[in-house]
Amino acid sequence: MEGWFIMSHRVEGMLGGRRFIIETRNLAEQANGAVTVRYGDTVVLATVCVSKEPREGGDFLPLTVDYEERLYAAGKIPGGFLRREGRPSQEAILASRLTDRCLRPLFPKGFRHEVQVVITVLSADQENSPETLAIVSASAALSISEIPFNGPVGAVRVGYLDGELVINPTFSQLQDSLIDLVVVSTSQAVVMVEAGAKEAPEEIILAALKLGQEANQEVIQLEEQLQQACGKPKMEYKADGEVEPELEAIISATLGGRIAESLARKGPEHREALSALKEELIKNLGERYSPQEIIPLFESKVKAELRGRILAEGIRPGGRGLTEIRPISSEVGLLPRTHGSALFTRGQTQVLTITTLGSAGEEQPLDGLSLEESKRFMHHYNFPPFSTGEVKRLSTPGRREIGHGALVERAIAPVIPGEKDFPYTIRLVSEVLSSNGSTSMASICASSLSLMDAGVPIKAPVAGVAIGLVSGEGKFALPTDIEGMEDAYGDMDFKIAGSAAGVTAVQLDIKLNSLSCEVIAQALSQAREARLAILAQMQQTIASNRLELSKYAPRIVKIHIDPSKIGSVIGPGGKMIKSIVEQTKASVDVENDGTVFISSMSEEAAQKAIKMIEALTAEVKVGNIYTGKVTRLFGYGALVEILPGKGGLVHISELADYRVPRVEEVVKVGDEIMVMVTEIDPQGRMSLSRRAVFQGLSRSGGRGARVNDSSSAAGKPSQHDTNASLSNKRYPRQG
Repeated sequence: MEGWFIMSHRVEGMLGGRRFIIETRNLAEQANGAVTVRYGDTVVLATVCVSKEPREGGDFLPLTVDYEERLYAAGKIPGGFLRREGRPSQEAILASRLTDRCLRPLFPKGFRHEVQVVITVLSADQENSPETLAIVSASAALSISEIPFNGPVGAVRVGYLDGELVINPTFSQLQDSLIDLVVVSTSQAVVMVEAGAKEAPEEIILAALKLGQEANQEVIQLEEQLQQACGKPKMEYKADGEVEPELEAIISATLGGRIAESLARKGPEHREALSALKEELIKNLGERYSPQEIIPLFESKVKAELRGRILAEGIRPGGRGLTEIRPISSEVGLLPRTHGSALFTRGQTQVLTITTLGSAGEEQPLDGLSLEESKRFMHHYNFPPFSTGEVKRLSTPGRREIGHGALVERAIAPVIPGEKDFPYTIRLVSEVLSSNGSTSMASICASSLSLMDAGVPIKAPVAGVAIGLVSGEGKFALPTDIEGMEDAYGDMDFKIAGSAAGVTAVQLDIKLNSLSCEVIAQALSQAREARLAILAQMQQTIASNRLELSKYAPRIVKIHIDPSKIGSVIGPGGKMIKSIVEQTKASVDVENDGTVFISSMSEEAAQKAIKMIEALTAEVKVGNIYTGKVTRLFGYGALVEILPGKGGLVHISELADYRVPRVEEVVKVGDEIMVMVTEIDPQGRMSLSRRAVFQGLSRSGGRGARVNDSSSAAGKPSQHDTNASLSNKRYPRQG
């Protein structure tokens, strides 16, 4: 059948010392484009499909990017009852956003056909990142398809190890890397940047960007070779309709200089004035033209005026200068029962962040392709409709909320204390109460303040700021701390977060085809100045973490046991540890290295749990005296448990310092008696003696014997043995 067989094409090269292969196989032949990319043993398949007819209405590109993790790729079976992949993991959603953000600016303006990119991870060696391969495979699939696309793009990861920048470090290398930076670029310049860093200097970030852009040229050349070999002719499409000259003339005459006057108003008044202008136009022209015709023209006039004022005069909406930060205020300790809280306000953007501390057992389990199985630090971001004064249905967090939450988490993670120093699970929740741009950066500031209010000993406070871009006529301007209007009408949203020592997170999105390193370098410099100013204001609210945790936060005690004794604490089927939790109401978490975390709101309960654990792990020694409980009687003796799960036989001849006629006449089940360990055979079986205790007490006058109480592994004296003290009165000595 014609078109059924598709010839396979393959291009390959070396990248970061490993082979990089892009291939079109006989796969997904009904898609408009399909490509596999292999790097190491990680293999990703990308397919692209386009609708035949454009979508009517709307002024945006209907692009959907789906990143599908298949756990078989890493030889895993999904958890849960169904044992199959369910909702996308957070990592999958972030990978989808990463790909979308770098592809979207490269589609031609006016292209309104629906495009779907589906990326499937087929094999994951857990050393080479599938996220960057997803971007390359999607770019290559678009390039060989009939879909108009101003690519291709290359994507690489850059790390910094032992004083050197490294292209595509493995996951294991990234653990020790100062930076984890993804660079996406065309053959001309950078398109997108995403990075996490451990307080890295701006100079290293910039050097990594330049190196990543150079490395991407090799990837782009491979994609271009593939496109030349099997690329399809690009489809034609209908561009956006032309503006009606008469309507444009009417709007221009009606508005006159009123847009400029509105933008010049101080503070938030400029937004209100522009909104009133728009409503006036719709009301006056509504009989002849629809809002769908009026609003785009009005928006284009506002955009042109705003950009022109910034480029020509350096004057921004509300009268701010290019590097001027909006008014800032902050406070901590707002909520009485939370473990930590902070409110951060910058202009009309306001975020409330709450800190909650939990035990190690409350870590978030991860079910994905990464090496991590859980994480103890989480940040969640909520963006309710009232934050923009809108009426919308409340729903579960979308891709935007998850992406912003992850950015804040990445920015704060480098200053979170290690588990050994602060053995808590930490959850931050940022509630956006009011939004006018840069809510994620405000969430970073609020998170730092909230952590310090909770008493978390963070390494240093972190702040974030967004830098914008307006370019044209061979010039550019970089507004600091952009608000919503500047983000919407500008060319760039460059978010940079960090401490006073250096950068901890970077996220760059642009609306242009590319961005020069000159612009990036200046933006990093401006961001540092703004960050230091914001940190200084935050320090006036709270200078360092509180010395004590909230009285409502759990107290966690850490002890260490011999790893070989872990089984004794857990017990068969978890019997022993469940018993400890039930009796003390404390949370107990045991690590593989023998570290035990006991978490409880009550100090008394925590100490009780510690005693029980120490009793379970205590070593029984010959010659030591223990208080034990009689658990079973035989004709020849009694079985006595001296420590949880540990006991031995007291022969009838060892039950007293006289001849005992019957075991039942001396002890009964449930009695607590003092016994000495006289022997432990090679199989671990113990011989116990009560008579030896009596003889020892007689020689010492009742004092001086070594005693271990089974209710306390701390070596405290046993409780008084009433059976021992009364035995001679009940039974006269024989012979």
